[in-house]
Amino acid sequence: MDTLKTLESTITQRRAASPEESYVAKLHARGLPVMARKVGEEGVEAAIAAISGSKEELTGEAADLLFHLMVLLNARDLGMDDVLGELERREGLSGLVEKASRSGQ
Repeated sequence: MDTLKTLESTITQRRAASPEESYVAKLHARGLPVMARKVGEEGVEAAIAAISGSKEELTGEAADLLFHLMVLLNARDLGMDDVLGELERREGLSGLVEKASRSGQ
């Protein structure tokens, strides 16, 4: 978790940088739709690597996915503590019960 906290801090710092100097700042300058699309792209790449890639490929794609998700969360003023809090809230619930409670089914 220390690595994720450090990354979260780095993302916050780089968000204020010039888009010419920081990939994070460039993503923020391009807006939420671009950030969301990157999360989707990285998710697809991770899924493909899970099926047809090596463990190393999947590890790399998973890292890319986590990074881009953290950039998107940061843009919405959310962090890992928010996500972990939600996971803790769900702990002990059946996945089917929890999903039904979100969809109103």
